[in-house]
Amino acid sequence: MTKKKSGWGESIRTVLYAGLIAIGIRSIAFEPFNIPSGSMIPTLLVGDYLFVSKYSYGYSRHSFPFSPNLFSGRILGAMPQRGDVAVFKLPRDTSQDYIKRIIGLPGDRIQVIRGILHVNGEAVRRESIGPYVTEGDGPRMTVRLYREVLPGGRTHEIIEQTDDGVLDNTPEYIVPAGHVFAMGDNRDNSLDSRVLSAVGFVPIENLVGRAEFIFFSVDGSSPIWQVWNWPFAIRWTRLLSAVR
Repeated sequence: MTKKKSGWGESIRTVLYAGLIAIGIRSIAFEPFNIPSGSMIPTLLVGDYLFVSKYSYGYSRHSFPFSPNLFSGRILGAMPQRGDVAVFKLPRDTSQDYIKRIIGLPGDRIQVIRGILHVNGEAVRRESIGPYVTEGDGPRMTVRLYREVLPGGRTHEIIEQTDDGVLDNTPEYIVPAGHVFAMGDNRDNSLDSRVLSAVGFVPIENLVGRAEFIFFSVDGSSPIWQVWNWPFAIRWTRLLSAVR
């Protein structure tokens, strides 16, 4: 009887230790996220699974499960770089995680004019690549693919359906101290900092981490019970690809 109780106790301790280690890794090093919407197409697709580095911007209460109110601000904080793809807690509802690209830093002036991003009064260079067919976010449609070159030379791809959409002509936003301005790469289908009432400026404290690489990706073409079709639903070329 003593040995049996001892065995149960050892098993419980092992599970507890494993859980604590998993929570520690998730809080300090890397956390997995999946992409449920198409706001970051073409960089991230619906069905992508990626790792976010928690140490990139330091640690806030949002670095930990359930965002416990243990302290304010950031420990070992570091400012994100313009162009980073970051996960953050939605300012108006911190139970929700959003992932967008950091476009504006504190003090920046951000504006979109006829679809062209402007940073501090200067138009950002946008190079046409050609047509792009969207997938995994409603009906397939052909849109325009561009390469955007941010101040400092960092490049990424965006898509546009039109340059006359609701968010293609905006007022000028001045990013407050302690905040960043985030936008989706799917410029006409992204709820982001351009909509002040929904997202707005993101407090640096709300940053969870920087997206690093995709470890798994499925296109949703195979129901979970069709095991024999799983290999065909995996986007093999996206596995272990870096998020840029």
